[in-house]
Order: sequence, then C-alpha cells, then structure tokens
Amino acid sequence: MRPRSRGRYVDATLGAGGHAAGILEASSPDGMLLGIDLDPQALALAGQRLSNYPGRFTLVEASFTTLAEQLRKLGWESVDGIVIDLGVSSMQLDTPERGFSFQADGPLDMRFGPQQSVSAEELLNRLAEDELADLIWRYGEERLSRQIARSIVQARPLHTTRELADAVLRAVGGQKGRIHPATRTFQALRIAVNDELQAVEAVLPQALAALAPGGRLAVISFHSLEDRLVKQAFHRESRDCICPPEQPVCTCGHKASIREVNRHPIQAEEDEIAENPRSRSAKLRVAEKLELA
Repeated sequence: MRPRSRGRYVDATLGAGGHAAGILEASSPDGMLLGIDLDPQALALAGQRLSNYPGRFTLVEASFTTLAEQLRKLGWESVDGIVIDLGVSSMQLDTPERGFSFQADGPLDMRFGPQQSVSAEELLNRLAEDELADLIWRYGEERLSRQIARSIVQARPLHTTRELADAVLRAVGGQKGRIHPATRTFQALRIAVNDELQAVEAVLPQALAALAPGGRLAVISFHSLEDRLVKQAFHRESRDCICPPEQPVCTCGHKASIREVNRHPIQAEEDEIAENPRSRSAKLRVAEKLELA
C-alpha cells in the first residue's frame, strides 16, 4: 500500500487493529486512518492497540458497505490506500461464544456484529431441507450438501456448534483427512448469516472510486467465492473495453481506471504458513488507481 506521511488510509475490516497499526506506523508522523468494523468488541480492542497514535485515527461501528458514507462524514474526498481483509477474524474464531468455530462448543451465532438480526441457529432450524442443502452447496461448495442437510434436519433443533459439527460428521461417516468435514458447512452458514458475498460486491466499486490517483486497494480473501468476485472486479476495471469478445467493434466506452499490481494473487509461503496456519488459504490482490486523462 506504500503508506506515507500525510496520506489518508482506510482499514475497512479493522478487527483487532493489526493492519491499522502497521499502516499508522508506516505513515508516521502525519498519516491518518479510518477504521471500520461491525464488531464493537473488535473496535474496543483496536482502540487500545492504536492508542500509541493519538489524533491520527477514527473508528466507526458500521459495515464496510457504507464506506462512501463514512468518507463523506469525515470530509475525505479521496484516500491513498484501503485494505479489506475479508471473512471472520482470528479473534472471532477464538471466541467460542461467537459460534464461528467447531473447535470449541458455543452457541450457533456467527454474526459479525449485533446489528444482524438472523443468527446461524435461526437459519439452521427454520430452513426447509432443500433450502438448507442449496445454501451449503452454494456458499460452502460442499458436494455432500444433501446428506448434510438431511442429517441436520433429523437432529433439529440445534443450538450449539458441537451439535452442528456432530450432525455433519454423522452425514459423512466421520472425519477422513486433514480438513474437518464441517468446515464447508460452517463457512456456508457464516456467509449466509452476514450476506458476505453481497457485501463484497457492494464495497468494491466504492473502494475503487474512493482512491486518489496512485492509491492502492489491497483485498485479502480466504475462499474461492470471495476471490472470484475480487478477481473479476479488478480484471474488468483494468481494461479499456468490456464488450463481449465476439463483438468486432467496441461500443461500451469503458476506460480502465486501475492497474492490477499483481495479476495473480499473492499467497503465504511455507515459512509463514508454519508460523500462522490460517494464512494457508489467504489470497491477496492489489489494484492501483490510474491517472485519468
């Protein structure tokens, strides 16, 4: 992101403030940062972590889909860098009460913030079997979605993460391999509860529009559904013409507004994965705003 003093930056998925602290340190002494997160617990932790940079940051409890609105409130017409780290944070995964993980028993919540009205428990116990199977297939890319949905319906009502994981294990006949069989089902429910894919589609145009010339947008995704949306958006906005390839003459009038800093995603190498196993599935894509003629 090339942070610099007097630059303006956004961490649209603040979490515990790790990226934000790195940006503020690298943009010392006068770089400014807006941090956005739905999770009040994360905002409180990040506020403590960033206390070494007084007067240089603003934290907002909101969805990153309101990015343009938050920038207007600050009076920032453009920014020099934005980072969006998609999905669930390590802090949320490691808090059993949030219900994101089957590693420890907890309530089936999975909401990023208290603003969301529907929990995973409500979805699991309300949806018809075919609707549940479709959800697990669409958002979890789980080929055994029908069997898993049937097992869940037979076990209802479900109230805890362990009950859900056990229902999945019964459907697939136990654990076979390195990845827990419930991983894709948990992913699917979390995506559905938080409307994650729709949120990504909503924020990317706002983020690209908010960048000043030379500004950079860095997006980290953790599964193929998210990464595909980011890849498609970056490819589209880095091209002068988006007409169908079979069309002989361009009629769209589209002009490239960004360049892809890395055509292929940056991924963690073996030493980083050894230190931080959750980085295994992370993909980083970076785009830079062009000077418009």
